[in-house]
Amino acid sequence: MKKIISIALTFVMLASIVFCFASCNGSKEQVKLVNIGLTEEEYAFAMKLDNTELQASFNEYLAEIKANGTFDAIMAKYFQNEGEKVGYSYVGDGSAANADGTTGEGKFVVATNCPFSPFEYVDGGKIYGVDMEIAAGYAEKHGLELVIKNIDFDAILPALDAGYADIGMAGMTVTADRAGYLFTDKYYNASLNVIVAADNTDFDNCKTREDVENVLAGLSGKKIGYQTGTTAVDYVGGFENIEGVSYDTAALATYDLVNGNLYAVIVDNAPAADIVNSYNQ
Repeated sequence: MKKIISIALTFVMLASIVFCFASCNGSKEQVKLVNIGLTEEEYAFAMKLDNTELQASFNEYLAEIKANGTFDAIMAKYFQNEGEKVGYSYVGDGSAANADGTTGEGKFVVATNCPFSPFEYVDGGKIYGVDMEIAAGYAEKHGLELVIKNIDFDAILPALDAGYADIGMAGMTVTADRAGYLFTDKYYNASLNVIVAADNTDFDNCKTREDVENVLAGLSGKKIGYQTGTTAVDYVGGFENIEGVSYDTAALATYDLVNGNLYAVIVDNAPAADIVNSYNQ
């Protein structure tokens, strides 16, 4: 029952976010991006530690699409809005509710977590994003049925262990904490960014990572939000003067920021830019 209530509340909050986006068109900016990288991270796709066959096969596919221009074309769709984006069917609501259901012969089962635009997001009943188009291309090349599960971010790696998914594709950073899994070759360089309210001037004179961290280190009694299970958790945890607040998604955290419940949100740079654009468009 608690899980059902939690999911219902999440739907209500997401609906409120959508309403806020729609109702605030043409209004003044609500949030802004501190466009200074706080970390250096590499995204790759995850699989079970013993699945060396898939790792080799997927790395071969990544090399192929990077060489023939397909990878650049996909990135251009989502970063420069060039070309037609392709949406795919999926199951799940972003919770752990649809994590189960085993993989099988002839299927390529992908575990992801939305929203994390431009890598994965839902629009009009379909799932889109850089990761999803790469997944679809791999499945097509190998004659496999693509099955996409939109589940809780924290449930992705356990889903691999349980045999509920073949691969995790969710803008996932390669970290020491995830050394118990295989990863493909990297496909994107990322960094953490700060999102603050539009009227926050604390970071206006910052030019470097050190400048931003000096501001963060000087805060007192402030709350900063992040997505559960991401690298932002450890980053915020490194500041003893800051209270970290965990959310299912960075979009939900930003909703609380806009409503005055947080000082800032820390999330990867590409999703951060998309979230800010969504609120300010």
